[in-house]
Amino acid sequence: MGAEVLAFRGWFCEDSGVALGSVSGQARFENPREVLGDRLTGLYRFLADEGHRLFDDDFFADLYLRSRLGRPTVPARVLATVMVLQAFEGLSDREAVDRLGRDLAWQAAAGVDIGCEAFHATVLVGIRNRLRASDRPKRFLDDSRVMARESGVMRDWVRVLDSTPIYDAVTTEDTITQLRAAIRKTLAALRSDYPALAVAARSACRRDDDYVSAGRPSCDWDDREAKEVLIDALVRDAGAVLDVLDDEVLIGAGCDAAELLATVAGQDVAEGDDDGRFRIAHAVARDRVISTVDPEARHGHKSRNRRFDGYKGHVSIDPNPEIIDDGTVTAANTPDQDAAEDLLAPCVDLDVKPDVMGDSAYAGAELRERLDDLGFGVSAKVPPASNRDGLYTKDVFDIDLDTDVVWCPADIESLSRTLCEIVCLG
Repeated sequence: MGAEVLAFRGWFCEDSGVALGSVSGQARFENPREVLGDRLTGLYRFLADEGHRLFDDDFFADLYLRSRLGRPTVPARVLATVMVLQAFEGLSDREAVDRLGRDLAWQAAAGVDIGCEAFHATVLVGIRNRLRASDRPKRFLDDSRVMARESGVMRDWVRVLDSTPIYDAVTTEDTITQLRAAIRKTLAALRSDYPALAVAARSACRRDDDYVSAGRPSCDWDDREAKEVLIDALVRDAGAVLDVLDDEVLIGAGCDAAELLATVAGQDVAEGDDDGRFRIAHAVARDRVISTVDPEARHGHKSRNRRFDGYKGHVSIDPNPEIIDDGTVTAANTPDQDAAEDLLAPCVDLDVKPDVMGDSAYAGAELRERLDDLGFGVSAKVPPASNRDGLYTKDVFDIDLDTDVVWCPADIESLSRTLCEIVCLG
């Protein structure tokens, strides 16, 4: 049959000092690619036919450490294929590994023989962590892009930009929970790395709280006065801990925890003018931290009525073959247009830039000007003019830029914008 299958065997590279899995060519009757034939279609067929080119033995070479037990590692093609199909089908780690062990389409795509023994699901956790910390965290996109261009599948005529919510699994926390959690987190980090500072910081706290156990502090939540007393005490304990750390040079977890405490202690509370008591402010802080468990998550919205918590995924797509050219992740409150230049980075060095298309989120004048300077043309619907402070919107004025003449809604002609403002506003 002459089909290539993947046998698990170890290979040690002295130059890189890593233990790697490698591909072994061997004709086997149990080849799922041969068994499925034309029934194997779509992405599964593409990976079965081209996987050896996409994911060679060295694809993850820079991520592996030498195996101290000398056991062979999972071949790069198998790992990479499982990661791709896992994302394609939206599966958990356990479900993805289970598919590899019993699904012929997955086995054909990974280049293994029928009945192969799947690896443990935790291997996927480790490889993702190594991938994120590597010098090429986007290697799947980068290498696929190179192959797509070489084969002529990807064209550089158009790029479509868009975003989608990435929902955070962490529950958002109220102000009281965040304050106590941030104090507890800071004291725990200090106990681990700076014991003397931990003792001083804990002694500075005045609430009757060990700040060790997790959860909300005890309080009569139906009593408004009791809640105000609790908030004031928590803010003052947070301030006392920060005072102890003032002028101290912290690194690592201690520094991160102290910065989080400072942010949480100042974002939702305000000191009263009359009694000096700290209360929850009647406003939402800009770039508000919503959880001490995941401090980078934020409130976001895709429309006026569609809100979410977590992050936002941004993609640049070649629409003809429907191939993702690049992608990035930001906090949920990041405007779509702020990610545009990162998404178009793979096209910046092209002699002829593709046209950029997107919705009204990419139609801002500043973004258009920046992309124009880089050589990109933008096609995006201009958002409707907003009516601020009860004033007229710009689109109700007739403006002649050549003569610098403006006609206001009252049909009064003005030779400058300033004069028009004086006439219209009185």
